[in-house]
Amino acid sequence: MSTMNISLPDALKSFVDEQVNQGGYGTSSEYVRELIRKDQDRLQLRGLLLAGAASAPVAPADPAYFEGLRDRVRKAAKDGAHG
Repeated sequence: MSTMNISLPDALKSFVDEQVNQGGYGTSSEYVRELIRKDQDRLQLRGLLLAGAASAPVAPADPAYFEGLRDRVRKAAKDGAHG
């Protein structure tokens, strides 16, 4: 694991210390790693949303589409109950 040193103003250092104490993190490094992971997840989700928005719709979202979704959910619930 690599080491990275960062400098923070006192107000931000106090905030990080408070988050570590209240959030159940063992160290400020654990807290910062969690923030970075969440940011990576956010960026990945943003990319997926943008790709979805740029893609052509496969089927119209009309009443028949939603009824088909409900049927699939009902079937999955029924199959799961007997599995």
